[in-house]
Amino acid sequence: MNYSFTLKIQQLIVFFLLLTMNIAFAQTKIEGLLYLNKKPVSVEIKDGKIVSVQQIAKLSNESHPVYIAPGLIDNQVNGFAGVSFCLAGGELNKEGIQKVTSELWKKGVTTYFPTLTTNSQEVLFKNFATLAKSKNDEALNGSIAGYHLEGPYISPEDGYRGAHPLKFVRKPDWKEFMELYEASGRNILTVTIAPELDGAMEFIRKCTTMGITVAIGHHNASKAIVDQAVLNGARIATHLGNGCANMINRHNNPLWSQLANNQLMASIICDGFHLRDEEIAVFYKVKGPEKTIITSDVTSFATLPPGEYKNEDGETIELTKEGMLRYPAQNVLYGSASPISIGVIHIMNVTGCTLGDAIQMASTNPAKLYGLTDRGTIAPGKRADLILFELSDSELVIKKTYVNGKLVYNASK
Repeated sequence: MNYSFTLKIQQLIVFFLLLTMNIAFAQTKIEGLLYLNKKPVSVEIKDGKIVSVQQIAKLSNESHPVYIAPGLIDNQVNGFAGVSFCLAGGELNKEGIQKVTSELWKKGVTTYFPTLTTNSQEVLFKNFATLAKSKNDEALNGSIAGYHLEGPYISPEDGYRGAHPLKFVRKPDWKEFMELYEASGRNILTVTIAPELDGAMEFIRKCTTMGITVAIGHHNASKAIVDQAVLNGARIATHLGNGCANMINRHNNPLWSQLANNQLMASIICDGFHLRDEEIAVFYKVKGPEKTIITSDVTSFATLPPGEYKNEDGETIELTKEGMLRYPAQNVLYGSASPISIGVIHIMNVTGCTLGDAIQMASTNPAKLYGLTDRGTIAPGKRADLILFELSDSELVIKKTYVNGKLVYNASK
């Protein structure tokens, strides 16, 4: 036996093992202007976690400075880039879910909740089961935290129902809901419900006991009912100011009671269409950056060219050249075509809030509300979900997106 040759082989093996270990435990440093104070920082990442955040004298590349912030968290994504989570007939698939995820990374969204809206039990069951099978796919890199069920337990009244199909609207049914919950792999994290429905209060209590965050929305509840829902565990108003009739009583309507209840957070759609600027300004003054969440309510029509389309039920949906998504049959909006990267800038323009406040509403607050304690801020020990971006007049211009410390999007490539 050639012992010299064997020794060299062993030395090569050890060398490659050490090289592999160094790669596995390699540390990455990311620089940017911290979103909270615009000061240059270096964020060190190891094994998908933030190890340290150090202020530095200047950025290595001062000619192209970028901001750094925690990745955005969107609690209401109905679909994106031509893919809907409400597709009937088993059409939702793993490839579609991966497409939504990778396209959202380009918009700075590192965590999102696929949202299923009012539909038949069969469709909801199938799509939750499909989502459950794909949730932990390596290609998604942990970007799906859980799911949002918006409906079918909502108001049947026109306007308050929004674009949800009346034929599938129904009263809360716990047995039915548990079938969906099990199909989802027990990953339904939040439910939007109309609290005035028969059985709603018991439903809210049961969800709260199970750790499911209850939102009230698409409702016409009185102040007494709203307050009772909050006492029973409801914590947030879904897209406040929307899912509401076009004509309402100036005194007796669901807006005042939700704004007045200090225990209730509010999610708002800041795409420039769902709410007037003055509404956003007032909602922000009442709830403040601590109790406001920026959501998108984005749909499969986002990123598509303007024109007329058909929804899952074959009804006409119009996407205007300005970016508004309309449901002509009821003269109401049909979700949004704008990601929350637009909402972050729009709320800053409307309210004068800081970038730090806007990121808090688009990342930190939803992380707290839904118990995602490993993300939503930039601090040692947190998951390295980070975005590097520039500011424009209309949206965050994402340059790089990291999820779990992995670079998942690079605008320069």
